[in-house]
Amino acid sequence: MSSEQIQHSGASSIHIEGLSKEFETAEGTEQVFSDLNIEIEPGTFVCLLGKSGSGKSTMMDIVSGILDPTAGQVRFDSTDGSEETLGHVFQSPRLLPWNTCLQNIEYVHENNPDYTDDLAKRYLDLVGLSEHYNKFPTQLSGGQQQRVGIARALSTDPGVLLMDEPFSNLDEITADDLREELLDLWSRLGKTVFFVTHDMTEAIQLSDRILMLGQGEIYADLENPLDRPRELDSDEFLKFRQQAIETFHSIE
Repeated sequence: MSSEQIQHSGASSIHIEGLSKEFETAEGTEQVFSDLNIEIEPGTFVCLLGKSGSGKSTMMDIVSGILDPTAGQVRFDSTDGSEETLGHVFQSPRLLPWNTCLQNIEYVHENNPDYTDDLAKRYLDLVGLSEHYNKFPTQLSGGQQQRVGIARALSTDPGVLLMDEPFSNLDEITADDLREELLDLWSRLGKTVFFVTHDMTEAIQLSDRILMLGQGEIYADLENPLDRPRELDSDEFLKFRQQAIETFHSIE
């Protein structure tokens, strides 16, 4: 099933304005980040890169609406005026084990009487699972389970696709295959992707732009100069990776 056979809305821009988050702990107030201002253009692929504990997932939870910020706001503007919808792909697929692949897609549309089996099947077709509609998660590999997670997120026709380290639990060969498939889907569907990672190579392979988060701030905002497709062992890739690594460690 090609993407052209699925009617989908346009991409959305993301506006992060004066964003701050703090938590109250037994030791006092913990500031995660303060007064962040980020503009993400519609249809772009942006990676948020940071070490464990830097606040990446906290920011993603705020952008997705799971957490409220202490201060500031996140806004979305659709390019075609459609109602804003966010798709979320998690580190683990979070599939319901008693539901088939098809039922896991349909579950997020249970309050939509217009959503049909055919529509759900189209998104499973899109991620290469046309032979697995009626299989349960335990009958799938880790990579196939994550494909269901991606199909479920895309099935809501989001203007923004939020991805929180979605390939970090997979073996490297499977993860690399899924990165290539994700780039193909992104190029065909034109969605805005906001992708959290701690992997520099992954960030460079995927992104138009890399935001580096550390010590409560975005301390680097790198435009990716590399043309697609990107060869991970090319001189240009390795040179930019070394420059990005040096920038990444400059906060220490």
